[in-house]
Amino acid sequence: MTESHKNKIVVVGAGNVGEAIAYTLMVRKQANDIVLVDLNEDRAKGAALDIAQGTSFFKQVWVRKGGYEECADAQLIVITAGIARKPGQTRLDLAKTNVSIVRSITRSIMEHAKNPLILVVSNPADVTTAAVTEESGLPAGRVIGSGTSLDTARFRYFISEALKVNIEDVNAYILGEHGDSQVPVWSAANIGGVPIDEYAAQVGVNLDKAAISKRTKEGGAEVIQMKGATFYGIAMAVSNIVERIMKDESAILPVAHVLGEEFGSWAGVAISMPCIVSWDGVEKTLELPMTEEEKEAMELSVKTLKEFQENVIV
Repeated sequence: MTESHKNKIVVVGAGNVGEAIAYTLMVRKQANDIVLVDLNEDRAKGAALDIAQGTSFFKQVWVRKGGYEECADAQLIVITAGIARKPGQTRLDLAKTNVSIVRSITRSIMEHAKNPLILVVSNPADVTTAAVTEESGLPAGRVIGSGTSLDTARFRYFISEALKVNIEDVNAYILGEHGDSQVPVWSAANIGGVPIDEYAAQVGVNLDKAAISKRTKEGGAEVIQMKGATFYGIAMAVSNIVERIMKDESAILPVAHVLGEEFGSWAGVAISMPCIVSWDGVEKTLELPMTEEEKEAMELSVKTLKEFQENVIV
């Protein structure tokens, strides 16, 4: 049988997150050629084989181990590689280590790829997005961070749970940092077009916004405490971004990229905003209407990330 590699996605990093992403891309049929790249070649080969051996239940998808040369004709490159935070390790130390890792990966990618589209998942996602942008020299819109896409998914899930409504009808965003200073934009949240407070009143639910915001922010830690790691949620969030890109949908997604000069004091910071995302990457960054309190929270989130980014990216 002749291999036809029409739509190729390269996933760099075959750990739990990378493997879960590759599996999700296969199940959702988002590419017909998925290549896993990892320093540990046996891990990449084993993960690829494990996924590939189940493709007969879906359709022909090539899932295989490869090297950075595969980036040359890839439609999209997903970077997931990095280390998990160890006991006693500071967030700053973790960030410095993972920034060093993604810089090295980016150099390897750019040796083979011309103007690639890169999706950065490695934590801390905002800072690593900025590092990849700087190292690659690519236009900011060609380097997309998964940002608060997972936080937004958690936010919508907890809202749907509280209101007992179909999650597809929940429109709400978490913006800012993928971290402690994230901003839940309650003022723009709605259920099927009905402002969320009005909807809650109509169905007789006393919505505990503070509790939902807190649980959203701590969503990753909650899962890690119980099972040691999170990877399915981020795999689905990444798969959603990939699908919108591969279908060239010009979808509005809460993703991160390095903001331009038009954002004034926010310029140079990789932070999540509602972005129009297409085949070419980030087409445009939108500004969501916010209350004064939410605007202040966004300012604090940008300031937090800017200081952190300056301490890590040197």
